[in-house]
Amino acid sequence: MAEDLYTKIYKILDKKQLSISGISRELKAEGFEEHRLIITGYLRALRDMDKLKEVEIPPSKIYVCVEGGDASESELYSVMAKHFQSLEPDIRFPVAVHIATSIFERPVFKEELKLMGINESHIRNYRRSLITVGDLAGKDLKELRRSINRIEIPDSDPAYNIAVDPTSAEVLIIANTVLIALVKEMSDLSGLVPKTKQVTLI
Repeated sequence: MAEDLYTKIYKILDKKQLSISGISRELKAEGFEEHRLIITGYLRALRDMDKLKEVEIPPSKIYVCVEGGDASESELYSVMAKHFQSLEPDIRFPVAVHIATSIFERPVFKEELKLMGINESHIRNYRRSLITVGDLAGKDLKELRRSINRIEIPDSDPAYNIAVDPTSAEVLIIANTVLIALVKEMSDLSGLVPKTKQVTLI
């Protein structure tokens, strides 16, 4: 039974990131009815075994697969979320927009920002003196929404872009620090980074 449950959960989370409630609904639709507490405990056990990644996006916890060929791709948002959590709340939104738009080469949708741990409070209360973020909406985003097929973007979802170019030096410094951390986490650097650090470089 446990193996069957894991297989079902893995299929449900293939190229998707869902909360406990979302996973429970999907399991029920598949004919697997189990108490929510059982599902929660099982998901946490899979997390502890490094088979699932758990990301805190208040008030929910989001789960994503970390095994298989597409793991590194589906894990991108959760890895970003982990690193954005280390930033001050009033700079998370603009830094997230700057990094995501740089990586994706397009505006970033609100749904994507949620997966990165950016909530309504971060969007409302970001430090506007640092940088201005533009809110895009309307029919111009229809084609852009259609081009994103790895996650579901709601039809009414706005997208965000950095409104002023160039961005401030402070944002660039913070963004570069986060980007370096992302590259290190998602890359195999064995054989490239020395195990012992030199005190001085000659």
